[in-house]
Amino acid sequence: MAADQPLVLLVEDEPAQREVLRYNLEAEGFRVVAAEDGAEGLLLVAEESPDVIVLDWMLPEVSGIEVCRQLKTRPETRSVPIIMLSARSDEVDKVRGLETGADDYVVKPYSVIELMARVRAQLRRVRPSTAGLVLEYADIRLDAETHRVTRGEAALKLGPTEFRLLSTFMEKPGRVFSREQLLDRVWGRDIYVDTRTVDVHVGRLRKALTRDGGDDPLRTVRGAGYALG
Repeated sequence: MAADQPLVLLVEDEPAQREVLRYNLEAEGFRVVAAEDGAEGLLLVAEESPDVIVLDWMLPEVSGIEVCRQLKTRPETRSVPIIMLSARSDEVDKVRGLETGADDYVVKPYSVIELMARVRAQLRRVRPSTAGLVLEYADIRLDAETHRVTRGEAALKLGPTEFRLLSTFMEKPGRVFSREQLLDRVWGRDIYVDTRTVDVHVGRLRKALTRDGGDDPLRTVRGAGYALG
C-alpha cells in the first residue's frame, strides 16, 4: 500500500468488530494500525503518528474517553481527529464525548458506509492533499490532483518523492517532522530506507524550490527534523 495513503489508528477491543473495520478501512485505501485497549492505543499514537483515530469508548485498561482526554491535552496530538464509537446514545453521553475533545461521535450499531464517510470527512480537514485539493503556502501552490507545483509564476519540476515530501510539509506548515515520521509518511513503514535518504530528498526539494532565487522555505531543526516555515 502506498506510503502517502492516510494512516488510521483503530482502537477497538472486540476482535470481530476490529477486523470488520480494518477490512473496510483498507478497502477504502487507508493504511491501518489497530490496538486492543486504550493503553496500547496511546502507545501506537506516539509510535505511528496516525492521521485519524477511530476510538471505542468502552475499552479495557484505559477507557476511550480517557484516551481522548489525554491526546487532546498534548500539543503534539491535540490536532489529530478522533472519531468516538459508543453504544451510549443518550445526548448527555454524546455531549461528554465531544466536550472531552472527540471530533465526531458515532453511536453503535452504526452503518460502516457512514463511518467510512466520516473518516474521509476528517481526513479532508487534516490532509487536504488526499482529497485532491490545492495547497498553498506563501507563493508556493501545490495541486494534488494534477501533481503540479508552482512558485510564483514558475512551474517546478519535482520527482514523486519530492512531491510527497512537499505535500506533507504543506499540509502542516510550521510542524516539525522527524526523519522517522517523514520515512513513514513518504516511503512507508514496510520499506527499509536509511534516514539519511530523507536528507538527500529534502536537499533536492530545497534545490527545486530555490532554483529561481527564492528564499528557502524549509527549516532544519537540529536534532529534531524539518519543517516548512
